Amino acid sequence: MKRLAIILCALLLALPSAFAQDAGTVRKLNKKNLVIKEWNTNAKGAAKTLDHMTIYSPEGKKIEETEYDSAGNQKWRKRYEWGENGRMARELVYDDHNRLVNFKKFEYNEFGKKKIQYNYDSKGKLTGTKIFEYLSEDA
Repeated sequence: MKRLAIILCALLLALPSAFAQDAGTVRKLNKKNLVIKEWNTNAKGAAKTLDHMTIYSPEGKKIEETEYDSAGNQKWRKRYEWGENGRMARELVYDDHNRLVNFKKFEYNEFGKKKIQYNYDSKGKLTGTKIFEYLSEDA
């Protein structure tokens, strides 16, 4: 009986570690053709309203994102266009009536990181730029 109790205790102590996830085996979410919807509910879990939606392409790239108000109406929408190099080429922002508000174009450095972001208004007029600088203490 004592032996059975020891075996049972050992099993109970080992059980949580059997379900623990090893940091090296964390799986990434497959985003190919994925649609993620975020919903808001009241305290009782009722009155469900759509809050945010993100859509991914067959290649797993984010292609659209939409934010909704508490009544379920679109607040804004972003569309992402990707270049042949696999990097984001443009980000287009639309208002609650699907009218283009502004857009951004991107230029990348030799390491594939953003170098310059060009900001345009809805008419295509350049309104400003953002320059990215990457500094490392390891150099």
